[in-house]
Amino acid sequence: MANLHAIDYVILAAFFISTLYIGWRTMRKAGQSSSEFFLSGRSTPWWLLGFSLVATTFSADTPNLVTDIVRKNGVAGNWAWWAFLPTGLTTVFIYAKLWRKLGVTTDIEFYEMRYSGKSGAFVRGFRTLYLGMVVNTLIMASVTLAIIKIFGVMLGLSELATILIAGTVTVLFTTVGGFSAVLWADFVLFLVAMAGSVAAAIIAVKLPQVGGLDGLFAHPDVASKLSFLPDFNDKTAVITLLVVPLVVQWWSAWYPGAEPGGGSYTAQRMLAAKSPAHAVGATLFFNVCHYAVRPWPWILVALASIIVFPSLDSLKEAFPNIPADKIDDDMAYPAMMTLLPQGVFGIVVASLFAAYMSTIATHLNLGSSYMVNDFYKRFVNPNASEKKLVAVGRFWTVAFMVVACFMALYLKNALGAFQILLSIGAGTGLLFLLRWFWWRINAYSEIAAMCFAFPIACYFQLFHKTVCLQHMSEEAFNASWLSNPSIQLVLSVAITTIGWLVVTLLTPPDDKETLRAFVRKTRAGGPGWKKVYADAAREGVVLEGENDKWPVPMGILCSVIGCVAIYAALFGVGALLYGSVVFGISLLVGSLVAGIALFASWRKMEKINAENGLAD
Repeated sequence: MANLHAIDYVILAAFFISTLYIGWRTMRKAGQSSSEFFLSGRSTPWWLLGFSLVATTFSADTPNLVTDIVRKNGVAGNWAWWAFLPTGLTTVFIYAKLWRKLGVTTDIEFYEMRYSGKSGAFVRGFRTLYLGMVVNTLIMASVTLAIIKIFGVMLGLSELATILIAGTVTVLFTTVGGFSAVLWADFVLFLVAMAGSVAAAIIAVKLPQVGGLDGLFAHPDVASKLSFLPDFNDKTAVITLLVVPLVVQWWSAWYPGAEPGGGSYTAQRMLAAKSPAHAVGATLFFNVCHYAVRPWPWILVALASIIVFPSLDSLKEAFPNIPADKIDDDMAYPAMMTLLPQGVFGIVVASLFAAYMSTIATHLNLGSSYMVNDFYKRFVNPNASEKKLVAVGRFWTVAFMVVACFMALYLKNALGAFQILLSIGAGTGLLFLLRWFWWRINAYSEIAAMCFAFPIACYFQLFHKTVCLQHMSEEAFNASWLSNPSIQLVLSVAITTIGWLVVTLLTPPDDKETLRAFVRKTRAGGPGWKKVYADAAREGVVLEGENDKWPVPMGILCSVIGCVAIYAALFGVGALLYGSVVFGISLLVGSLVAGIALFASWRKMEKINAENGLAD
C-alpha cells in the first residue's frame, strides 16, 4: 500500500462509502421478493440498463485483456472481440423484444417454454448447473485474477489479501442490495471507471520515455502494431485476426455479453426493462459505448507499455514480488498504473476496483438467480416463499464468490481465460440464433451442442498439445496450424454444428402444444414456423401472427447499418489519434450518415411491428 498517499486514501474511502450506501438503500426493496432481488421489479428504464451493461463488460480484466492482445498482436488483434459487434446488434434489433415479451425471470427459463417434456426440463436443469456453476464461476475467477494482478502490482498486496478485501466488499454489497443495487452502483461505477481509464491514458502517453502521441506512434516497436487491420501479406495473421472472427466466430461462438441471440446478463437486463422498447434502447446504447467509446484509452496505455516495459523480463525485474506464473503481457496495464501521480493514482485504483465490482456483482446476482429460479424453485422446493427464495439467493451469492476466488489462484492470464470461454461455446451460437426461428430445433439439439462443444474444448485446452508432441517436436508444433487457436475454433465449430444438426433431424420434434404456446407468446414467424401454422390451421386452431409481415429482414438491415456506423466511429477516433485528420473526419462523417440511415430503418421496422400488433 506504499504507493497510496493521503489524497488517494480519501478518494478510495469516498468510493467505498458511496458504494456501500447504495447497497444499504436498496436492501429493503431487494428483500421483498425474488423478482425485486433478481430483476428490480421489471421496471427499469433503458438508460440505467444500458449504463449497467457497459459497466458490467468494463471488468477489471478487460484492460488487461486488451493490453495482452495489443502487445502480442497489435491493435488489429482486437478483432477477436470487435468481431462480436454483429452479434450485439442482431440482439438489439431482432432478439431484444422477443426476450422482453417472453416474460421469463432468467434466460434459462426459456428452455421449458420452448421445449417440451422431460427433455426440456433436463436442459433447463443442466444449463443451470453448467452456466451458473461452471461458466459463470470461470468468468468471475478470470476477473478476480485480474484484480489480483492489479492490486499486486499497484499496491503490493498478496493474492490472499487482495481476495479478502475485494471479495468481501463485493459480496457484501451484492448480497444485501440485490439487482437494484447492482444497477445503480453500475451507473456510478461506470463513470468512475471511465474517468480513471481516460486519465490513465493521458498520463501514460505524456510520460517522458513515451514522449506524447508523436513519440508513441513514431517508436519503432509501436509503429508496427498500429494498423487497424492485420498485414495482408501475412496470411496466417489475416485468417487468425480477421477472417475467423468476422466470418465464423461472431455467429458460432457463445461468449458472455456477446451471446448469439442474447443471454446471461444481457438477457437479464432486457427482462428487467419496463417495456420491449426500453430493452432495445438499453442494448443499443451498450453496443455503441462498448465498441465505439471505450477501447482507445486502453489501447493507448497498451501501446505505451511496449516502450516502458518492452518485455516480460522487464516486468519481472520491476515487480519481483509477483509470482512468476502470474507474469504475462496482461500485467503490463497495472504496471503502467504504478507510474501515475498521487490523486490520479487513487482515482485509477478506484476505477479498476469499480470495474471489478460491477462485473462480479452482476455475475453473482446472475448465478444466484439461476440457482434459485431454475434449480431450487423448479426442482427442489416449488412452493418456497418469496422470503425463502431471497435467502437462498443470498446464500448462493456468497458461495459463488468463495469458489471463484479459489479458482482464480489457478488461472494464469486474461487472454488464456478468454480463449477457454470461446472454446467452450464454439459451435453453439448458430443454435441460439435459430431456435427462435426454426420449429424443428428441440431439446436434444441443445443437449447435443453441449455434449460436443465441452469435450472438444477440454481436448484442445488440456490434451491437444501433449498428443501432438508425441508425434512432432515442440518447434514443429508451434509452427504448424495445429497450434493455432483460430483453427482449433473453426474445427470445434464445424464438429459441434454438424453434430447438433444431425441430432436435430434424427430426434422427434417438440409436441405441438408447446410449439403453439411459444408462437402465441412471441408471435414467431417466418419460413421456419410455416409448418406449425399450417398444422394448426388444419386442426381449426387459430394462431395470431400467421399473416404478420416478418420483421427479421429489416432487423438484419438495421444490424448491418449499425455495424457500419459503430465501426466507422471506432476507427474515426483512432485515425484522429494517429494524426490522420482528413481520414478520421471522413470516417466520423460516414458514421453520422450511417447513424441517420439506421434510425430511418429502425422506424420502418417499428412500423412493421405496429402493423403486426406488436407496438409498445
